[in-house]
Amino acid sequence: MKVSAFTFIKNGQILGYPFVQSINSILPIVDEFIINVGESEDDTLAMIKSIPSSKIRVIESRWSDAMKDRGYVYGQQKMIAQFNCTGDWLFYIEGDEIYHEDDLVKIEKSMRRYNDNDNVEALVFDFYHFYGNANTFLDSPGWYRSEARILKNSLRSYAPDGLYWLVLDNKSNKKSRFPKAKHTGAHCYHYGWVRTQEQMNLKSRKVQKYWNKQHKEIDYSQMDFQVIKEFHGNHPNVIKDWIPKELGLFEVDPNYNPTKKQIKHRFMMKIEKMFGLDLSKKHFKLVK
Repeated sequence: MKVSAFTFIKNGQILGYPFVQSINSILPIVDEFIINVGESEDDTLAMIKSIPSSKIRVIESRWSDAMKDRGYVYGQQKMIAQFNCTGDWLFYIEGDEIYHEDDLVKIEKSMRRYNDNDNVEALVFDFYHFYGNANTFLDSPGWYRSEARILKNSLRSYAPDGLYWLVLDNKSNKKSRFPKAKHTGAHCYHYGWVRTQEQMNLKSRKVQKYWNKQHKEIDYSQMDFQVIKEFHGNHPNVIKDWIPKELGLFEVDPNYNPTKKQIKHRFMMKIEKMFGLDLSKKHFKLVK
């Protein structure tokens, strides 16, 4: 069994991505790591090249500013890296995602267990979406609670954006579906909303054009308090020096008025609690 990891990154340093920690978090269990580095305004490329591992192969690319349709340029850059992978499994990781060292054996065992099972096409992780600080995460149907991050390389797959895959039907190039998946029993630790508010706003100013949208100022305090949860676990060792050192739950504005979408999510959360459901969107189909 051969495992390929892959990612894409641009301006990772100035936008506050812990991309070096992200790469290092899964490097021990992969055989090769394909990194597509977009032309950047900082030292992102040099920082990646300084990682002492022969597993890493760097591709340099230039993003098309003409591509402004729903962030599809992210799908393009993801696929550039994916199409250069040679492993049986493809482990996709984003520059603000980290995996715990205690879960690596569990993840590797899942890949070995289902490597020859044609009914299992992908492997799924639950997510911690940290917010404001490292002691706080968001739990709502509006924030995907689980997602497929490992896919078999034998599939005819593509990424409509950077977050998930679609698999082309065997009999048609026009029909697609979500991959059939099993759960790894492990978590992905997502730290994108832990970077400073200034870095998040800089990111927004630089990337909203790829969605044909205008930047709107981001204020971390403007969040529905009902989706704020306290994290009681341990963070991966590789990220501990990067995360903010504040203690306690992140404080949001108590006078914040939730949006219509957030009010809808509140209602969905009540239904979830009543019936033991998970109504968050899933880009995979769990199989028995």
